Amino acid sequence: MIGSLPLILALSLPLPLLQGGLADRVGAAPDGEVRFRYATRPGVCGNGRSIISLECDDGYCGRRPGSFNGHDEDGGGCPCEAGPARVALQLRGGKVTRLRAYVGGEWRDRGGANVTDLGTVSSVVATRYLLDLAAGGAGAVGGAAVFAAVLADSVTVWPDLLRLARNTAVPNETRRSAVFWLGQAAGDAATRGLTDLVDDTSVAVEVKESAVFALSQRPRDEGVPALIRIARTHRNPELRRKAIFWLGQSEDPRALALFEELLAKP
Repeated sequence: MIGSLPLILALSLPLPLLQGGLADRVGAAPDGEVRFRYATRPGVCGNGRSIISLECDDGYCGRRPGSFNGHDEDGGGCPCEAGPARVALQLRGGKVTRLRAYVGGEWRDRGGANVTDLGTVSSVVATRYLLDLAAGGAGAVGGAAVFAAVLADSVTVWPDLLRLARNTAVPNETRRSAVFWLGQAAGDAATRGLTDLVDDTSVAVEVKESAVFALSQRPRDEGVPALIRIARTHRNPELRRKAIFWLGQSEDPRALALFEELLAKP
C-alpha cells in the first residue's frame, strides 16, 4: 500500500507567471526530447532510472519502491538519491506525445538525438505546467504528468487533482491517476473529495471505482467510515461490492460488524 503524502504549503504566485514561461519554452522547442528538472519533496528518492520511492530512508528506497515509468521494477532496498526530479518530454509537432519522470541520477547521452535541455525550474512552475499538461494531454501523458507533479516540493496538489478527477473532458486514464494520488494526499479534505466523487452522478463508473480504491488506502479512521457508508447506501451495486471487498482487506472491527449486519438480513 502506498502511504499518505504530506500536505505542503503552496506558493501563491500568479498563474500566468508560473506557467506561461515554461509552457512557451517547451512549445518553442524543436521536435525531439525536451528536459527539465525541479526539486522533490522530502522522502522522495530514486535510482535515476526505473525506481522512484516515496519513502526514502537514509538513501535507500525503503518499503515503497515502484516502477512508474513503464520500466522493469528493480528489487526493494535499492540505493537511491533524494532528487532532483527529472522530466523528459517527447515533442512532436509542438505536442507532447510521451512523458517520463526520474528522480536522481543524470541525463544520458542520446547519441545525436535532438535534445533541448531547459535546465532547472522551480517546483511551483514545474507543477503548474505538469498539471495543465495533464488537463489537456492524452491519457498516458496525462497520467504520467500527474505523477510527476506529485513529486514536487513546496506545492499542494490535491485541489488540482480534484478538479482533474471531476473534469469529464479529461481522459479517464488521467482522471483515474488523479484519483489514486488524491487518495494519498493527507487530510480530511482529500477524503471528503473522494466521497463526493463516488456520489457525483456525472462521474464515470471507472473513476468512481478508483475513488473507492483510493479511500481504501486512506488511514482507517478516514477511509473505513466512508467505505461503510458506500457499502450500505450507494445505489450502484458494483460500487457497494467493491467497497465491501476493500473493507474485507482492512481487518477493521467496524468492517466485521458491517458484514455481520449484512449477512443477518433476511
